[in-house]
Parts: sequence; structure tokens; C-alpha cells
Amino acid sequence: MPDHEPPQRRPDPGDKGGEGLHAHEGPVRPDGVLGEIIDHKRREVEAAKQRTSIDALRERIAELGRPRNFFKAVVRAKGAHDTAVIAEIKRRSPSVKSEGGWIRPEYARDDFDPASIARQYHGAGAAAISCLTDAKYFAGSLDSIHRVRDAVPLPVLRKDFIIDPWQVWESRAAGADAILLIAECLNQSELLDLMILARELQLTSLIEAHSVDNLLRILPHIGFPSRSYSLVGINNRDLGTMKTSLAHTTRLAAMVEDTSVLVSESGISTSQDLARLRAVGVRIVLVGESLMREESPGEALRALRR
Repeated sequence: MPDHEPPQRRPDPGDKGGEGLHAHEGPVRPDGVLGEIIDHKRREVEAAKQRTSIDALRERIAELGRPRNFFKAVVRAKGAHDTAVIAEIKRRSPSVKSEGGWIRPEYARDDFDPASIARQYHGAGAAAISCLTDAKYFAGSLDSIHRVRDAVPLPVLRKDFIIDPWQVWESRAAGADAILLIAECLNQSELLDLMILARELQLTSLIEAHSVDNLLRILPHIGFPSRSYSLVGINNRDLGTMKTSLAHTTRLAAMVEDTSVLVSESGISTSQDLARLRAVGVRIVLVGESLMREESPGEALRALRR
């Protein structure tokens, strides 16, 4: 990983978005399905912390090499018709209407192989891999990260519902190169603390917002504590209806001063979608469901990138 800018200071209490303004914030509890997921995740994390201490995670991390540079892999010099694709490995989702939420029936089998899909993605030109690790709602596994990293040289994003510093240590110990932080699940102090810890552990943070309000809330902190460790994501899924619309990114992209670090997520399925996003300055996308629905996710990625 190349040299990066030195860490910035944490905002003072008087700064906009600073910790002092949010010192009495309680935990965020989103509405709907996301709220249900976060309730379960809090219980899951508390149980996991009893089984494995941070000291034990530190010992695992000490045996690992440095993370791959996720930020550099996706924020790069791109041609006029090029988009960096973070290709996602995803078996199941609450938004899928099929029985059990499986994206394809065969993904329910015990022989599901994330490494095989990662190799397809790598061969089709993915810039990075996103790996769902939530078990209850997405049938993911933390072990998948090492399996994917052993199979391909691409950096890997741990996509989960990260609400506690312990999970950041866990992510690094599992081999992740980047983590997802969802604005709708975190108050301002929690978000800043997790970003700082991720930077200390040399992980890139993809900070995602669904709503306009949350996008405005996180934008002042993109680039904190170091520019080359954070990305901003606009998720095109409406959390109320669970429907996606690419127009969400095309409307909100103008609010992001530096679109080189802007990632559009969800509802992307065609090369025309990529062209539409490039027209508003967006050259990084995270794509999962539309690729995983196809018999060959790698061929689907090739078609998307044409």
C-alpha cells in the first residue's frame, strides 16, 4: 500500500458534525426490515464479543500481511468509457421475492463456492470484490473473505451491518481490505469512531447513505481521517419500498464535490446504466444481485462492462 496523507484531527466539539454536537446521541434504530436486522446484529455482536476478545483478534491480525489497497483499486485513472465495478458475492436477500430469499435456487446448497464466483469476476475485469458476510439474512459467512482473497488478487470489501468497533477488528482479522458503514445505522459519533479505527487498521471505509438527509450528514466526513481511506456510497434502494431507482444517484451526485470517490450501489444491471452514471461523474459502482441472478456471474459482468 503506498504512502497516504497523514491522518486529520477529529472534529472539535464546535465543528459541524463534531462529536460534541452528538455527545448524547443514543444508538440508531432504523425502521422496517433494516431495524429488525440491526436489532439482531446487536445481539449477535454481544454474543461474539463474549467468545472472542479484541486481544485474540489482535493476535490474528499480527499474523496477516497488510491489507490490499481497496481505495486505489477503485479510485483510479479511468478512460472515457470505463467504470470500476465492485462485484458482489451474494446468495440471499430480504428484498428477493423467491422462497427463502435465495437469488438462485442452487445458492441454497451447502456447496456454494464464493471463490469460484470471485475467479469469474476477476476474469471479467472486476476492480474489487464485495462479500456479504451476514449469516441470518444473507446466508453469508466471514470465512468467505479469506477464501476469496486466496482465489484472486483483488481487494475485498466486507459487506455487513457494522455497528460496533469489535466488528472492525473482526473484519481485519478475517482478511478484509475494506468495510461498509451504513449511515442509517450509525449516529455521528459512532460513524467517526468506526472510521478512525478502520484507518488505524489500514482498512478503506465505504460510507453508504440511502436518504438525502443521511448523505448530507456524512459528506463533511468523507476523507476523514485520511482522504485515501474513505469512499461515499449512494444506495439506490428505497428502504421503505425496497425498490431501486438509478435516478436516486443521478439526482444526488451533484451534492458530492469529489465524484472520484462516489460509488453508486444497487439497481445497476446494464452498460446503459453505467453510461448514465458516467454522465453525472460517477465512475465506481457496486453491483451484486443483477450479476448473481445469472447462471454465469462472470459472463454477466462482461456484458455489463461492454
